Amino acid sequence: MQTPLAIDSAEKASKKALDSSMLSPRFYTTDFVAMDQLDVSSMRAEWDKMMAEYEGDNNHDHFQRDEQFAVEVAERFSQVSPEMRQEFLEFLISSLTSEFSGCILYNEIYKNVENPDIKQLMRYMARDESRHASFINQSLKDFGLGIDLGDLKRTKAYTYFKPKYIFYATYLSEKIGYARYITIFRHLEKNPDKRFHPIFRWFERWCNDEFRHGESFALIMRANPHLLRGGNVYWIRFFLLAVYATMYVRDHCRPMLHHEMGFESSAYDYEVFRITNEITKQVFPVSLDIDHPAFQQGLAHLYFVQTQMDMAKARGGLMGLLQRGRWALSGAITFVRLYFLPVKQQELSHPVRIVPAW
Repeated sequence: MQTPLAIDSAEKASKKALDSSMLSPRFYTTDFVAMDQLDVSSMRAEWDKMMAEYEGDNNHDHFQRDEQFAVEVAERFSQVSPEMRQEFLEFLISSLTSEFSGCILYNEIYKNVENPDIKQLMRYMARDESRHASFINQSLKDFGLGIDLGDLKRTKAYTYFKPKYIFYATYLSEKIGYARYITIFRHLEKNPDKRFHPIFRWFERWCNDEFRHGESFALIMRANPHLLRGGNVYWIRFFLLAVYATMYVRDHCRPMLHHEMGFESSAYDYEVFRITNEITKQVFPVSLDIDHPAFQQGLAHLYFVQTQMDMAKARGGLMGLLQRGRWALSGAITFVRLYFLPVKQQELSHPVRIVPAW
């Protein structure tokens, strides 16, 4: 029997993409005037080399499905349980929304700035993210769940972020996206029997797009070092914790997805955190101590809080509302405690750019 929350129509898929909960990807806008004033001249040599890579576009023909794609969907994905199918569809919708969010943001910056360096970069990144979102949408269309991206752009709520918040959050999003995709790809490469859907075969070159996008923001921040010192370090700590905590809670809300691939959710998440911590040495002067027992206990409690919030929401009524308030407060207190845990100080890497070696 289908539950009321089952994603079984394009309308429900679109509604899921429009969700604006704490765990769902958001659409952003920013200060285009401030973006226009960015100066990357101190990183000119590395910047121009990166622009040449974008221009070379080594993924221009990557996002084309082969003949085997439909065969694998029919033979492998048809074997998963209905519950697992729902988790995978939620994963696709969340991933599409995240990729399309980047496409919209980068395209809007491109259209609203005159700075030739930033304009060129945003055009390339919008191109890449558009391909990613369209490729995921093709897989949703296989199930009759394709999302109207134009309508999503018009109707989903937007969040305003200052440019520096865009840099911190988007840099982390791109780098952790790389870490997630490459961890899945490497694991399924060794365990092909666990690859229940063919989209995972595209993850290696796809995630290298994500890596290069992160490199772009790393160069911007290193060219503007005031973004990485003083009071801004507190913002860096906030975004590190927010991104890690959101990923942890979201992943533990989809345990079957990882189990089907042969992962345990916590082990997978901490492997992704370790990779991301190593990468972010190129730009962030601090990293989270992910091995601290209080850190791990805190993330586990945030997941528990989310389960209680979901139960209270399902209960409804005044009692459900009061319980949601109680657990929201518990989650906020836990987040604050996590924020004030000791962090690791680190020297920034030289040169800035690094090779995706994981």
